[in-house]
Parts: sequence; C-alpha cells; structure tokens
Amino acid sequence: MFGKRGNEGFGKGGTITPLKQTPVPAAAPVAVSERPAAPVLAEPARETTPVTRAPPSPPPVRKKPARTEDYYDTKSQVFSALIDTIDLSQLAKLDNESAREEIRDIVNDIITIKNFAMSISEQEELLEDICNDVLGYGPLEPLLARDDIADIMVNGAGQTFIEVGGKTIESEVRFRDNAQLLSICQRIVSQVGRRVDESSPICDARLPDGSRVNVIAPPLAIDGTALTIRKFKKDKLKLDQLVKFGAITPEGAVLLQIIGRVRCNVVISGGTGSGKTTLLNCLTGYIDLDERVITCEDTAELQLQQPHVVRLETRPPNIEGEGEVTMRDLIKNCLRMRPERIIVGEVRGPEVFDLLQAMNTGHDGSMGTIHANTPRECLARMESMIAMGGYTLPAKTVREIIAGSIDIIIQAARLRDGSRRITHISEVIGMEGDVIITQDLLRYEIEGEDANGRIIGRHKSTGIGRPHFWDRARYFNEDKRLAATLDAMEKD
Repeated sequence: MFGKRGNEGFGKGGTITPLKQTPVPAAAPVAVSERPAAPVLAEPARETTPVTRAPPSPPPVRKKPARTEDYYDTKSQVFSALIDTIDLSQLAKLDNESAREEIRDIVNDIITIKNFAMSISEQEELLEDICNDVLGYGPLEPLLARDDIADIMVNGAGQTFIEVGGKTIESEVRFRDNAQLLSICQRIVSQVGRRVDESSPICDARLPDGSRVNVIAPPLAIDGTALTIRKFKKDKLKLDQLVKFGAITPEGAVLLQIIGRVRCNVVISGGTGSGKTTLLNCLTGYIDLDERVITCEDTAELQLQQPHVVRLETRPPNIEGEGEVTMRDLIKNCLRMRPERIIVGEVRGPEVFDLLQAMNTGHDGSMGTIHANTPRECLARMESMIAMGGYTLPAKTVREIIAGSIDIIIQAARLRDGSRRITHISEVIGMEGDVIITQDLLRYEIEGEDANGRIIGRHKSTGIGRPHFWDRARYFNEDKRLAATLDAMEKD
C-alpha cells in the first residue's frame, strides 16, 4: 500500500517525522499505574463526629521507569526499518485509527523479519510507544487517555505530576530530554496557530478536545520547559452531578437553574482550580435555545450546547509585536454583533469595565469568571481592575456601575482536602452610601473533618424571604418554583 521513502536521520530513542507536524524526538512513555477513577469534585463526606486527624503519611515512593539500552537500540532499528518501508504522505490520508493499525502491522512484520527477541508484553509496549510518537503526543498519550486526571503538570523532561481526585501525585511518565518535550509543546500550540520558542517563550493553547494548555519555555523556565494541561472530562459535568459530589445541595442547584433561566447577570468567583469554568459551563446549560450567545476567551474552552453561539478568542502579538487582539477588543466588537448574552471566560484586567457596561446596556444574563476568594473580595477586585484601565472615575461612581450591573456572585472554592464546593450564592442589592450592599442566599459552613481528613460541612440558607431578583423571576414565570426552593432551603 505504501511506497518506499528514503531513510531519515534517527537517534536512539528518537521518532519519525509526525504527520504534518513538527518532528518530535521520541521518549519511552511508561505506563501509569492504574488508579480508580475519581471525579473532579470529591464526593461529600458522611456526617460523622469530628475527630483529630492523624498526621498524614508520607506518599509512597514511586519507582523510576526502567528503560534499558537494549530497548532503545531495538526501537532505533525498528524505526529505521519503518521509515524505509512506510510513506508518510499516504499515511496522512488515513484516519487516526486506520493509520495506527497500519503502523502496528508494519512494525509487527519488522519484528518478525529481524527476529527480535521480545515477549508479547514488550512487543505491545513498543508498538504503543511508536504509535504515540508518530501520531500523538508521545509520553503524554497515556495521561491524556485517562478521564480521571484533572491536571497534567510537566516540570521539565524528568518530572511529571498529575491531579487525581483533588490530590497531586507524581507520575512515572518521563521525556527523553528537554528537546523532545519542547517539540511536543510546539506540536500542540501549532495546531491553534501559535508558537513557542526562545523569542516567544510563553504561550496559551488548547488541545482538540478543549483541554487548556499553558507552555513556558527556556530561558524563562530554568529547569526545562514547563507544560501545564487542564484536562476536560469527556462527559461534561452538569448541576445534578455537582449535587451528587456534594458541591451544592439539590435546592441550591435549583436556585442556580433559576438564576441562569431568568437572565441574571452572574460573576463566578474563585481561586485557581476551584471549578469556575466547570460551573460556568453548567449555568450556560439553562440558556434558552433561541438566544444569540457570544463567548470571549483567551483560550476557547467553553462548550455551549445552544445552536446560536459565536466563539471569539484573543490573539497574541506576532514576532514583530503586532497584530495582538485583546479581551477588551473582543468585548467591544461583540457589542456590535447583536448579542443577547455575553459570556467572558475569565476577567483579568480593564476589560471588566467593558463587560459591566455590556451588562448595563441590555445584555441581561451575561456571565464571567474572576479570581477572588470571597464575594466581597470579588467586588474589590473589579474596582481595582477598572482603575488599572486608567479610568479616573470617582470610587462611588465605579461602585454604582458595579452594583447596577451585577446581580449574583457565585463563590467556588477548593478546600484543603481537595474537594470543591460552592461556598456562597450572594446577591448584589445596591448601594448604601459609598458601600455596595450584598446578601447571601446560601452559604457553606465547615463543621470539622472526619478521621480520613475529609471536610464535613453543610450548605445553609440565610433565611432571606424574597430575593432582590424576585420580580425578574415573576416575569419569567419562575416565582412559584423560586418560592418553593427558598422554603425548602430554609427548612433544611
């Protein structure tokens, strides 16, 4: 099927040129030990009497991957023979599964003809290794295939950490050297039209499945390229699953549904890894199908299910320092695109002023996320971000803009046991003098921890009889369900 192709340079542990991608030196991925699947949000602990937690036991010592010189010598010979046999231009016309099968068939023939002494398990390991290097992301492939991993953190070629079930552990995956790691990073970012090298060492990108990628390369990363991947689960979380994991109560989930349904302007606040984007994805599920939604993100990762969605993404400057498109540019432009809702993936700077202006000029139901640890801190950060934009408005005027634009602040948090909780659902009421007034509709209160160190707590209603957005709920015929939800929360 494939014509012969001339031999190409190949070093020990190397790889052949990937399909339409930057060549990547191969490494030998080591199979990660099987771990039970764990959800991104830990399940709630049982209500037990708090006890003193025993000192944490040290993590088990993980064995280093054992790859011998014989393995790399065999792999080098197999690769050389594969390059002489296969035609990559023909291979590129096949889908991934067919290409993988073709490579496996040829490699099996090569092993048989050259009479390599290998066990069945060693042969399967070599086959998978070669396929990953040619068609995928080399040593990262075993980690990307696991749906229980939330984050992959590569600290240079010799150290890789993963987050499973809210806990960070070290993986056995290693790269051959920093050159191979950088080449894989270049392969990833080139797929979305970006680059990473010494002249542009910082880059944000995404994988085809929407997973968020950040790369920082030497000379900024002293010990070798640092690669961080925030993985997306294949099965997207929904509010009922957050209830199952204990992130929110059933009544709290209904309250969030109503908030999304009645077009409240929402800001989701939280620290890094607290689940802000996951929660934002959940809330967008309650947007009406006939609404025109425009999303603005630094790296496109939101996955809305509505039919009328326009996705916008910022662009970094080119090598001459020109052509940059900022978040402010996107928000200003999307106001000319007749949006009904504007969703901003993350607010980091002066663009918060443009988002607030959009919320205040007829784009009800807009949403965004921000890094802050409490609802009050969220409001203070928005003030600071507006000041960063060079606006010289009086502080009271800025607060009036914020209070007139934001309806709800939802606070997400990652607790010390690795679990994630929605700790506050707070309503912005208005101004009293120079102060923005808020009231909590729902709070999460920590009561202690069990013998395993898991946090014990409860979501409690604050007993607010009628929220400030009650009239809006009546307009959308949601007042009866809202009243029943608040009554159930208060009784609980």
